[in-house]
Amino acid sequence: MKRDPKSQSIVIVTEGGPHIWAIVNAVADRLGPVTVILETPESKAQLLRRRARRQGRLQVAGQIGTMVLTRLGKRFLAGRAEKIVVENGLEAAPRAGQAIVEVPSANSPEFLHAIEAAAPAVVLLAGCRMLSRQALAAMPCPVLNYHAGITPKYRGMNGGYWALASGDSENFGATVHLVDAGVDTGAVLHQVRGGPAPGDNLMLYPLRLAALSREICVSAIQDALAGKMRPVETGLPSRQWYHPPIWSYLWTGLTKGVW
Repeated sequence: MKRDPKSQSIVIVTEGGPHIWAIVNAVADRLGPVTVILETPESKAQLLRRRARRQGRLQVAGQIGTMVLTRLGKRFLAGRAEKIVVENGLEAAPRAGQAIVEVPSANSPEFLHAIEAAAPAVVLLAGCRMLSRQALAAMPCPVLNYHAGITPKYRGMNGGYWALASGDSENFGATVHLVDAGVDTGAVLHQVRGGPAPGDNLMLYPLRLAALSREICVSAIQDALAGKMRPVETGLPSRQWYHPPIWSYLWTGLTKGVW
């Protein structure tokens, strides 16, 4: 798969969500048109079966409890989410005319066809499946990942929450890194740190982190387009995290005020 060496085409691969559209629109404002490849989310049943084999059924049952609670909670926090959107000037929905290519999976033949048609100079993954080794090997350009956590210390799920729950609030932030075959293990390119606002919680941290992260996403893409990516050494330990089980989530909320 080849691309025009003069191409400055940008592709963002995602399952969608308000926090990701905020980043897509910010990139488009600064760097021009973006093609979004929108994949169908993996079924929760498949995801949880895979986790159960790795972590055990009890742990995964607890994670399901937290996932159900947060899904219900989003309905009651719509006003708070809108406040974050307005206060930070986010555009949290697709714009009219946005180029969107829908595919069943970021590891499907349709995805590779969409990449070939777009001939990107850079691909940014943002809230999508991990690329398989085969899909990653087929990419014609640098592949970056936006991760809502500080890597490698908070790889995987809910990086902002786990930093706060671990008493490590100075590492509430996000990362853009190169993509390799591991889970958020690629070389770090840019990071940003900040903090939540009173009233933020697990359901709102993604929007808060998106507001913090727009500039590093733009900068990382600019660097890739210019051929000037410079990985940085963080000196941080590496650990992969998952959804907190419901008993851990409630205990941390009640004892530490971190929800």
